[in-house]
Amino acid sequence: MPSASLCTKRTTCRLCESRDLELVVPIKATPVADAYMPREAIPGEDPVFALDLYQCRNCGHAQILDVVDPAHLFRDYIYSTSISLGLVEHFRRYAAEMVSRFGFRAGALAVDIGSNDGTLLRFLKEAGLNVCGIDPARQIAEKATASGIPTLPEFLTLPIAEQLVMTYGQADLVTANNVFAHSDNLGEMADCVAKLLAPNGVFIFEVSYLLDIVDAYLFDTVYHEHLCYHSVQPLAHFFDRHGLELFDVQRITNKGGSIRGFVQKKGGGKTVSTECSRLLALEAERKLNEPSTLRAYAARIEQKKRDVTELLRGLKNSGKKIAGFGASATVTTLLYNFELAPWIEFLVDDNVSRHGLFSPGHHLPVLSPSQLYQQNIDVVLILAWQYATPIMKKHQAFLEKGGVFVLPLIEPRIVGKNASADSR
Repeated sequence: MPSASLCTKRTTCRLCESRDLELVVPIKATPVADAYMPREAIPGEDPVFALDLYQCRNCGHAQILDVVDPAHLFRDYIYSTSISLGLVEHFRRYAAEMVSRFGFRAGALAVDIGSNDGTLLRFLKEAGLNVCGIDPARQIAEKATASGIPTLPEFLTLPIAEQLVMTYGQADLVTANNVFAHSDNLGEMADCVAKLLAPNGVFIFEVSYLLDIVDAYLFDTVYHEHLCYHSVQPLAHFFDRHGLELFDVQRITNKGGSIRGFVQKKGGGKTVSTECSRLLALEAERKLNEPSTLRAYAARIEQKKRDVTELLRGLKNSGKKIAGFGASATVTTLLYNFELAPWIEFLVDDNVSRHGLFSPGHHLPVLSPSQLYQQNIDVVLILAWQYATPIMKKHQAFLEKGGVFVLPLIEPRIVGKNASADSR
């Protein structure tokens, strides 16, 4: 059961404040998705929190309404950007592209909201910018500051924005990467951005794109850190209401499909790109911001669940031992919504920091992938299904000894020894 002290439910849209909200994608309640824990910390029963996805019938914004206390989620957050080589390289390219595109002068100020360990800011600093981060994870913020990236260990609020301006002046660049979907009060965050930005400054944010979530079945990216699932039309109207203008949007491949948005103060002088108009037209054509589209998506997800269950039941009935590959926040959503835990002996993951921990709620042990061989597992259910190709390539030996992989999405299927790696 959810803890009332840890969770509240909002009744208005985060972007337009309308109360006309419709449940479009029911998703089973879960514990905090990334709360993998050691044996001694396992509670008698993990609190679970609703994850149902709603859509605003006024502006089209998709969002979850049940808000877990952000201090509970983020104050003791331990994930560091720098442990992901892919993200480090992404931010290296990101910094170079933005400095080249906007020609920031030496000493220009860059502020990163949700700066984590300062990976992006470090690249901007190397390019000659003055930098400042803000992140509520106290330990990470402290380490970033000690490493030369001054980081305020706070949530961004208007008083904090005013403090930053008093200390550093207004910013030529403000960034928010995979955090503009995390705030329950996006209106205040937009007002903070407007306060932080210099008259000709640029706010750049990256968020998962609702169209990609639908097309690539990324519903498992719905968990309590992610309150918002953005599309261009609602965002354009939202920024306009806060004295800002969305002047460009790029589709990027991060997180299975994201958008990078570019925002200026009204009258900032930058021309609105044709890509904004193109994506607005695409969203209208796909009826992305209409509840019927997401309700149909929910029905397709339910069919995928039935397909996976049928595969696993057949394998289990034939005496096969099944393990799951993956121990992340998305895995928690997938395990709960597809009700997969009863089929699984244990989880494995390449991230050694997860080994010896237990999954949220179901308390499945997380082991090294070597245990797939030592414990004579017959079937590996790839819960980290977006990474199925590299996982299977790395574990060809598992196929060679007669094991099979099960992919739960996009099309649930069994992959055995005779399937070519390139076709997966």
